[in-house]
Amino acid sequence: MIDLVADLPAWLKYVVLTFIPWVELRGAVPLAVQQGEQLYIPLIFLINWAIFFPVYFIAGWIYDWIPVGSWLHRKLESIREKAHPKVEKYGMVGLALFVGIPLPGTGAYSGSLAAWLLDVEWHKAVLGVGMGVTLALTIMWGGSELLAAGFRLF
Repeated sequence: MIDLVADLPAWLKYVVLTFIPWVELRGAVPLAVQQGEQLYIPLIFLINWAIFFPVYFIAGWIYDWIPVGSWLHRKLESIREKAHPKVEKYGMVGLALFVGIPLPGTGAYSGSLAAWLLDVEWHKAVLGVGMGVTLALTIMWGGSELLAAGFRLF
């Protein structure tokens, strides 16, 4: 995947990686740390938070076009099922935890879709997704720096 963005300017490399679903900041932050380009971490953060707006506001239009039973429809329903208990029980904190804990199938895209699928008002949803992106950034940046420091010791 790094080959896809290798020839791009550094800032654009991180923008592209952050916009790829399932990579998002979970892939861009460790790469920035590994490359010694921590300067771009605020850009990664802002781009990842900005993912909310197109996903949340376009989801309704796209969802109506997806055939029931298709792979994409099943994927969206699985996101709803994964997020529903957390959002139902904990509200925006639950949405933030869903987005912020760096596990497969979670992140800004999934959190934004989950918020739309669960009919969360956009101004509350952007807060929950934003808190989750902040948590994910903290976890990934801290873990990446610790891992990099460990490698530099040996």
